[in-house]
Amino acid sequence: MSVKNVSFLFLPRSLHAHIRLFISVLAFCISSVPMIAQSRVDQLSDDQVVEFYRRAQASGLSETQIEQAAMSQGYTLDDITKMRRRLVQIRSQAGRGNRSNSSFDTSAVRTSPTGLSRRADTLGLPRLDSASLRRSRVFGASLFQNAGLSFEPDIRIATPKNYIVGPDDEILLDIYGASSENFRLRVTPEGTVKIPNLAPVQVSGLTVEQAEQRIIARLKQGGFKDLGTAGSGTYASASVGKIRSIRVTLVGEVVRPGTYTVSSLGSAFNALYLAGGPNPETGSFRRIQVIRGNRVVRTIDLYDFLLRADQRDNIRLQDQDVIRVAEYQTRVDMQGEVRRPYLFELLPGETFQTLLNFAGGFNDEAYTASVSVRRNTAKERQVINLTPDEFARFTPQRGDRFTVGRILNRYENRVQVVGAVMRPGDYALEPGLTTVGELIRRADGLRKDAFTNRATIFRERDNSETEVIPFDLKALLNGQTADIALRRQDSIVVQSIRNLREAYFVTIQGAVNRPDTVDFATNMTVSDLIALAGGFQEGASANRVEIARRLRGDTTAGHTNTEIYRFSLDRSLQLNEADARFVLQPFDIVYVRTQPFYEAQQQVFVNGEVMHPGLYAILSRTERIADLIQRAGGLKQDAYLPGAQFIRNRQVVGTNIAAVMGNPKIEGNLLLQDRDTLLIPRRSDLVGVQGAVLNPTTVSYEQGMNLKDYISLSGGFTENARVSRSYVVYPNGRKDRTKHFLGLKKFPKIQPGSTIVVPFKPMDDRKLTPSERIGTFSLIGTLAATLTTIIINLTRK
Repeated sequence: MSVKNVSFLFLPRSLHAHIRLFISVLAFCISSVPMIAQSRVDQLSDDQVVEFYRRAQASGLSETQIEQAAMSQGYTLDDITKMRRRLVQIRSQAGRGNRSNSSFDTSAVRTSPTGLSRRADTLGLPRLDSASLRRSRVFGASLFQNAGLSFEPDIRIATPKNYIVGPDDEILLDIYGASSENFRLRVTPEGTVKIPNLAPVQVSGLTVEQAEQRIIARLKQGGFKDLGTAGSGTYASASVGKIRSIRVTLVGEVVRPGTYTVSSLGSAFNALYLAGGPNPETGSFRRIQVIRGNRVVRTIDLYDFLLRADQRDNIRLQDQDVIRVAEYQTRVDMQGEVRRPYLFELLPGETFQTLLNFAGGFNDEAYTASVSVRRNTAKERQVINLTPDEFARFTPQRGDRFTVGRILNRYENRVQVVGAVMRPGDYALEPGLTTVGELIRRADGLRKDAFTNRATIFRERDNSETEVIPFDLKALLNGQTADIALRRQDSIVVQSIRNLREAYFVTIQGAVNRPDTVDFATNMTVSDLIALAGGFQEGASANRVEIARRLRGDTTAGHTNTEIYRFSLDRSLQLNEADARFVLQPFDIVYVRTQPFYEAQQQVFVNGEVMHPGLYAILSRTERIADLIQRAGGLKQDAYLPGAQFIRNRQVVGTNIAAVMGNPKIEGNLLLQDRDTLLIPRRSDLVGVQGAVLNPTTVSYEQGMNLKDYISLSGGFTENARVSRSYVVYPNGRKDRTKHFLGLKKFPKIQPGSTIVVPFKPMDDRKLTPSERIGTFSLIGTLAATLTTIIINLTRK
């Protein structure tokens, strides 16, 4: 049979299942459709064959059992072969119309088996590790506690050539070139794959490459004689589609020992992560054995991955592999000034230098001249000091604790110079810089403000106390005295003359634009200071400037300690001879006076029932309220003068404006001041009642009603009302109270717009409560009875 004649037998991959279900069709034909079972296969219609295919999907028998059942009912091998070809042709014709939607596409994404084991802490269950384990200082313990580092295999990578095929794997077979077919071949539990119309092929235990060669060899036996040969134009390749799961067992010193289901692409690190990794309390991170077939195939050292990212030991696992984590043998503690202070595990032959490399070496503050070792002996502890030349020879022992100290916070060759030098700072005590003079010259000399009469050396003595050594800096630099030798840690302080006196300043106040206190400068004149203050204000009197000068010496008791100087300056601040001769001294205070009759405009405000309300400037110091009303054009017809209010400083001044307008000469006609306000309202026909009444309210004004009448309209007085203290607030701000004469009360008159106020009686906290009264009366009664008894007894005697 040529390749062309048999190529129709090899259909897309999903038809593998369709062909296998053919045997199930025969079983349903035997049980459900006896009349069809006795006919020839060629007599069946396409619809009947499809119906048999649908019913066969419910079959639970194996392929061999169904073939035996069919043959026991009289079917021959030729009938079975014809039915298989018939079903293949029907499914092939149905698939050609829509090949793009076929499930035989070998480009399908590889999938992992479901039901793989997962870590307990990723399933929402309580973590099996203890709090002490989470806080463990064992190097590497945190690797398997990181939820983002699960070591799960990547199923999207190309199929590894050394991948071992096993049951439940799915091999994707792709024939391309002159003939194009695709197959999904699932590995049976017996380890075989079956190609339609060909004998099963044993592939279990083979690599993907070996399985590919064996399947191609079987295809050549079944009709593809030239498959894969040069010039044939037809080629085949195999890869793994759906991968299987395997079971591995982890024993020994692991956090969660047990058997785990992992992907067949899973690695040793993946299985260790599922088991929580080595137990930090007892497990070894460097002696982890992978056992396969009772033989150790790899010993894993996790330090290679932790320190160098070396994954050579992360081998792919196989079914029934056993991972054993041994207990650690030698573990030592590295503490102090190293980059990784942890508990480290050492193997035989490794030295302290190896341990130091594990710890990342010394950090920047480490004291490297010596390392302290605390070792446990058979009876007690021992201290060992390691020097750098012993690092490569010293062999740590189990339980050793290494401590790397910190360098001292001091310098072996430092000297300092601070203060009034050009370049203060730290300098090295070295040849060419061994004396005070050399240090001053190295610092580029003194500043102009340096105080040279005295400088100070602060020196550390042998007992760590500080010693002060004063010297004449000027004499030392001039060569008049011997130079002073420096020692390690010496600090030279050169004072500034500014630091040895009070800060100098001058002050300007009065009629300048920016009164201020400024730093004193030599040769500063009064005009200079006024210019710094922004110049004269508009009302300043330039011909009356005073300077108050502090007398620096001790003054005689009873005499002044201040001198006063007066100047007449040019308002334009032009320089003149007198001003140039007089310079300011520290702490001078300059006063610039204001002209005696200079004033800014002052305004008052009038509003309400006047002809021209608004702001008005005060014309003179003698202008009064009546004058303001006249300047505003007089009163309107609706003006209610008894209700007029005069406001000063936001407070109502009780003034009778009506009386003022009737007689401007009365004292109520007040002089106007800046920001005064005059409000003249219309008549208000309302009267307010407030305070200790049952219903505080506002009622309409009625002529002839007195205070009691309005109180009655508000419900009357309350029990705690102070009736005799009632008063009235009139609209103009004045008040009138209730008067008493010969036991009679005379209430104030009510005007429109008034407010009646009834005060409350103050709360009397001194009154006794009923219970306190009863107790008091009982005490008095008891005392009276006792006193009576005493008197009777005395009279009897």
